Amino acid sequence: MTAELAGAARSAAPVTRNGTLWRRIRENRWTYAYLAPFVVLTSVFVIYPIFASAGYTLYEWNGLGDPSDFVGLRNFRDVVGDGFFWSSFRHAAIYTVVLVPVQLVLALSLALVLNNRKLRGSTFYRAIYFLPAVTSVAIVGVVLKLMLSNFSDVISQPLVKLGLIDQPVDFLGNPDAVLWVIIAVGIWNTLGYNMVYFLAGLQAIPKEQYEAAQIDGAGRVAQFVHVTVPGLRSVGVVIVFLAIIGSLQVFDLVMVLTGGGPYFASEVVNTYIYHQAFGGTIGSGAGGEPNVGYASAASFFFGLILLVLTFGQLWAVRKLRSRKGGAE
Repeated sequence: MTAELAGAARSAAPVTRNGTLWRRIRENRWTYAYLAPFVVLTSVFVIYPIFASAGYTLYEWNGLGDPSDFVGLRNFRDVVGDGFFWSSFRHAAIYTVVLVPVQLVLALSLALVLNNRKLRGSTFYRAIYFLPAVTSVAIVGVVLKLMLSNFSDVISQPLVKLGLIDQPVDFLGNPDAVLWVIIAVGIWNTLGYNMVYFLAGLQAIPKEQYEAAQIDGAGRVAQFVHVTVPGLRSVGVVIVFLAIIGSLQVFDLVMVLTGGGPYFASEVVNTYIYHQAFGGTIGSGAGGEPNVGYASAASFFFGLILLVLTFGQLWAVRKLRSRKGGAE
């Protein structure tokens, strides 16, 4: 009995003790070995640049040589007062506000259909809908740019005949239409991610809940309202916030399709930061001198906005979990 108590005491020892900690590290050494490349690459290409660029926000610097023109917090003040920054943020917000609800409704609808075990070829359909999400955005953008530029009349003429538009539209050259084209492409391109997330959430709902609802006489609509929606509530909040943050950070699709043009009509925050950092052609073709310090300040300011949204996500998830725990 004494030996058993001693063994139990040793097993209950705090993991912070050196012997126990190193023993667990040795036992899980292959896990740490597999994680090491990810940690190293993330530290080198994500964490280090964040801290390194923090110092650049205090300088006016074109990226050549060492920064020497110290301006303090002027870059942040200029970003807050720059109408082009807020215009680009407005475009990113419109992209997000339109894309997220439309895409999530479509993704949930597809997930509900594909989650049906009686559906033949569901695996094939899942692959088809997920294919755009794993296709290179650069390839998608180049192909669609060629199609919309060279075959715009082919697309516009049927719309004219149907009375939906009065005259043919240059989809990527019309400031009034370009952002909506990018939104439509964005919905199609990233739909697969949210569909897979919803599928995972649906498959985590116990089947017994649906069987109990059927026994109680609940139809499909009632099952969706009283079983599916509560079962997806926690994961749904995470999906919504991931979609919001991801949409606000849209860059590659806009950069390949329009570069922020025409006339800054599709400029979003990340393309704005890119143009400020590297100069060159901006939107409509106006040249700009690179200012890495100003771009770093704009990036940090935008990151602060995203950080607030992230804290909102954490608060919402904790709120839902506390309500769920109280209901139980």
